[in-house]
Amino acid sequence: MTEREFAIDVVKRLRAAGHEALWAGGCVRDQLLGLEPTDYDVATDAAPEQVRRLFRHTVAVGASFGVIEVLGPRQPKGPPLSVEVATFRKDLVYSDGRRPDAVVFSSAREDALRRDFTINGMFFDPLTDQLIDYVGGQDDLRARLLRAIGDAPTRFSEDKLRMFRAVRFATRFDLRIEPATQQAILAMAPQIGVVSVERIAKELQGILIARGRARGVALLDEVGLVKPILPELLEMKDLPYGPPGAATGDLWQHTLIVLDLLGPGPSFPLAFAALLHDVGKRRALGRTPNRYTFHGHEHIGCRMASEIGHRLKLSNAERERIEWLVDKHQQLCDARRMRTSKLKKLLANPGIEELLALHRADAEASGRSTDHVTYCEQLLREWSEVDLNPPPLLTGHDLARMGLEPGPLFKELLDAVREAQLDGTITGPKQAMELIERLLRERRGMANDENPSKDQ
Repeated sequence: MTEREFAIDVVKRLRAAGHEALWAGGCVRDQLLGLEPTDYDVATDAAPEQVRRLFRHTVAVGASFGVIEVLGPRQPKGPPLSVEVATFRKDLVYSDGRRPDAVVFSSAREDALRRDFTINGMFFDPLTDQLIDYVGGQDDLRARLLRAIGDAPTRFSEDKLRMFRAVRFATRFDLRIEPATQQAILAMAPQIGVVSVERIAKELQGILIARGRARGVALLDEVGLVKPILPELLEMKDLPYGPPGAATGDLWQHTLIVLDLLGPGPSFPLAFAALLHDVGKRRALGRTPNRYTFHGHEHIGCRMASEIGHRLKLSNAERERIEWLVDKHQQLCDARRMRTSKLKKLLANPGIEELLALHRADAEASGRSTDHVTYCEQLLREWSEVDLNPPPLLTGHDLARMGLEPGPLFKELLDAVREAQLDGTITGPKQAMELIERLLRERRGMANDENPSKDQ
């Protein structure tokens, strides 16, 4: 059974029990756009307790708001099918700017009128293939328009996250935001702080992985949502990109071009790193007669990316990948001249494909050659995993058996062996031990030079 078939079955069961039941919201919108819905929601006049009596397996995900998750057959690979069934409702006061304090169960029309945008306020009867549209959502979809239902300031006062959702929907479906809706967002954007950063980060992720991400980020700025959430981005505005006096635009425009050049389907960390890759340039800005300089901007940007990642409460894995990409976004430009050991360490990193994608987009946005990217891709085809990351020739246990005490010297010696191994100058444990002995002799010789005996 498919998810769609299960969603039809849920409607049939509710209808058989004498209840009104319709598909609602996003699945209806996606169908009208010719897209396969990612999930299905059902709206009904059945009360939550009636829904739970009708279906064997349910979860009360939001019973106080009339929402029950109905579970279906388990899939061969993955969790069971599920459909959220929500009772038609009318929301009462939103005192926290996020959720209604209470709801009252109502009719389909009233349920549609309390939703966020017209494109999300439609119902569909899958048994008769009939669209039920109380809010003009179909007309707005045809006009490629995102419009708040009813009074826009009221909709955004109820739930401030809807401001971010507006940009995400406009980005994902390539819609224009209706002027009154956009003006309401612009006026209320400073209030976005009442929303949890986790929810904002989720919406930001949806914007950045969409194909229209560059337009989405520009739209976030147009409606005033960049300043309260990512003020560091504004430091890129009016910062010249290219030689002094050249008509190459500013760093903000360059960043939007890089985002666009990532193409379809980048990961969230890659897209976010592309957004932040040059964020440190304002703080590293220098000037010579012929050019601007930004020495160390990648390291400054890495620290800023870390601060932003912590502020948005991104997962450790996401944050660390973003930081690494920002920090290394220039390193491969010198790949042909780079020491083999250093290059192999970079190419062996799990994030290398994303780093190459960022390098390519950055180079193309700047009108520079992508030869370094092609060269690295060629090496990745030629070198095996063992070539890039061979088993170590020596470990700390080997050094301990030589009588060395654990400490900073261990790392120094093991790093030297690893670099020589990756460079190909040593290939076996015997050569590694000879290198260790030579390094130790050199250290003793340096120590004797710095501390000559008194009788000399």
